[in-house]
Amino acid sequence: MGHQEKNLDVVIVGAGVAGLYAIHKLRGLGFSVKAFEAGDGVGGTWYWNRYPGCRCDVESLEYSFSFDPELEQDWHWPERYGNQGEILEYVNHVADRFDLRRDIQFETRVTSAQFDDESGLWTIETDKGDVVKAPYCIMATGNLSTPRKPSIPGIDNFEGDWFHTGQWPHGGVDFTNKRVGIIGTGSSGVQSIPLIASQAKHLFVFQRTANFSLPARNEPMTDAREQPHKATYRDRRKAAYDTPFGIAGYPPPTKSALEVSEDERNAIFEAKWQEGGSISFLYSFTDLLTNKEANDTASDFVRNKIRATVKDEETAEALCPNDHPIGTKRLILDTNYYETYNRSNVDLVNIRKDPIQKITSTGIETQTQEYDLDVIVFATGFDAMTGAMKEIDIRTDAGADIQKKWQDGPATYLGIMMADFPNLFMVTGPQSPGVKSQMILSCEQHVNWIADCLVHLRNSNYRRIVPTQESEQDWVTHNNWVADQTLYPLANSWYMGSNIPGKPRVFMPYVGGVHTYKKKCDEVAAAGYEGFELSA
Repeated sequence: MGHQEKNLDVVIVGAGVAGLYAIHKLRGLGFSVKAFEAGDGVGGTWYWNRYPGCRCDVESLEYSFSFDPELEQDWHWPERYGNQGEILEYVNHVADRFDLRRDIQFETRVTSAQFDDESGLWTIETDKGDVVKAPYCIMATGNLSTPRKPSIPGIDNFEGDWFHTGQWPHGGVDFTNKRVGIIGTGSSGVQSIPLIASQAKHLFVFQRTANFSLPARNEPMTDAREQPHKATYRDRRKAAYDTPFGIAGYPPPTKSALEVSEDERNAIFEAKWQEGGSISFLYSFTDLLTNKEANDTASDFVRNKIRATVKDEETAEALCPNDHPIGTKRLILDTNYYETYNRSNVDLVNIRKDPIQKITSTGIETQTQEYDLDVIVFATGFDAMTGAMKEIDIRTDAGADIQKKWQDGPATYLGIMMADFPNLFMVTGPQSPGVKSQMILSCEQHVNWIADCLVHLRNSNYRRIVPTQESEQDWVTHNNWVADQTLYPLANSWYMGSNIPGKPRVFMPYVGGVHTYKKKCDEVAAAGYEGFELSA
């Protein structure tokens, strides 16, 4: 039986970037906190995803904490885009620098969270037998933290090794002289394929859906990039909140893709392609995510790049996405992804045309062929946005229950709280910009908002806060309305829950932009927490 903790103010679930900042921020305001983390170290996403080539798609100078100006100046990022190892080293440095580990219990998974109306306390239970009570609970459980093992028949019969990119062995995997099959060409597949191909004897890529990928143009950090950024860091951080994606430094577009000549348009796309990065590319024109005809020009440009890169015509066509507008699924950044298909030891298997039937003891069987494999890699993604919360039995004694609450898709107010669940906060929950933004900025913005809220409750002698049904319903409606003004719902993406069989199709992130969203959050707080019920 685990031990009981006395007099806790806040329990935090998760010790990724959100959980760590929550510990630091709340401790500084005089709250007593305790965090539980399933892994044996900090870092969240960057702790679990150790697959080859794992790298952030936001530049490292931006993808970092902003709460401490000294930290920001002291830390040196070795590359334009941080890789998993570099980012994990940074997050560990932050945990040590601010002495955050003393309030974290590692290798402990929270199994249930129950609210008692009379005492006003959440009771948190873990798989280690801990039972802790606190008035407030913060779910810093992450958006992409529930890896899904695919439901392919025969997976347990395979006699070789298999790995999921989201649960990669800490010692790494050596593919030398191995025949490898990888299933999935989302971000983790696209990042790992070039590196696995350079090691393996042969690599078979099993692709159901082609995705758009742009070159990252990653390179070692230069003084020319780092110095001006660090000299203007404070202004940049502030400016980031006034942008759609929470990333400063990209001049917003002024023209529609349809009001310039084809030559001028392609020249702009080409410049962005050479520059590298996804924000910059989506910022080519004002209407790439709202007008299908405008988007077609960008989609065609990238499809033509794929055809120009991949020598085998059939493979090139199979790699050209044709079922969603560019940018409506997570836009991937890569290093030599398309070039990898020109290697003699790489084959693309189009499982849209030739579906996988089963996994056998020796490999993968499609409708028409058998592939002998030593290793299978599942780059099959996550039960995104709602998966981690729904793995915990969250309920109240008044009968609210997360499974029932979200059975038709998530419902939240601002992606921060839910009606019927008092004093339960989420960091970057569904219906907030989270995954459509610079994640660390969104984590900091949410934690700051929650911290201000807890201080307000403490100063006003309130003990309880919960959104009204009406404000939640209005926010869900608004979230869907905003999505419907864009092309996002046209894609079968994990934003829609489409990658999980039986998961309701609801568009989960807020895509009105970080700037619009932060303004709304600030207004709600300034109006005395409009849309919430506060009570003693």
